[in-house]
Amino acid sequence: MRRPFLFLAALALVGSSLFSQDRTIVVDRNHTMIGFKAATFLFGVPGRFEKYTVDLKGDPDAADGASVKVSIDTASINTAIKSRDEHLRTADFLDAVKYPKITFTSTKVWHEGGKLMTTGMLDLHGVKKEIVLAFEEAKGKNGSGNDSWSYAATLPLNRKEFGIGADTIAAKISLKDTVELNLLLVVYAEDAKPEPIQLKKAPARKKG
Repeated sequence: MRRPFLFLAALALVGSSLFSQDRTIVVDRNHTMIGFKAATFLFGVPGRFEKYTVDLKGDPDAADGASVKVSIDTASINTAIKSRDEHLRTADFLDAVKYPKITFTSTKVWHEGGKLMTTGMLDLHGVKKEIVLAFEEAKGKNGSGNDSWSYAATLPLNRKEFGIGADTIAAKISLKDTVELNLLLVVYAEDAKPEPIQLKKAPARKKG
């Protein structure tokens, strides 16, 4: 059964949670992923960001009007080749020292055409651009029997619009302009823990 809620990301070593009246919604760090696929003229280069935080506000069963903010550690890029990752962190590409964070902050969340639409501001490599993400949603149970939701989206980005690799000889020779952003956010519900009962101490009996 498909039910509403929201991304972003999405990408997770660091998770966060949002609260409703009777449950806590937790980011599933084992399955959430913020990935991408770049391409040279010879082969594709898949990768992901390993460290990020996700701040969600809303309820999975009523996503319209919810909000999300994702903050990614630029230096956590991982394409499975150490030397390539080190090069991508330099000023030739992402410049992780100057731009240590990549952020996405939503401005509007709504349903349209059977998808969860999210408009927001992407701040990447010092350039801010408004983007629109169209998420496919699904609801089910995870291995622990908890209600679980997933949100998946793919978005093509032109790296040159963000100044990434624009002046790099290696990029000009072999790297294509379009990078595909792949987001998967998985969250699950935890029942709220009952507040502990506070027992009052009986007043001390007076002697005599």
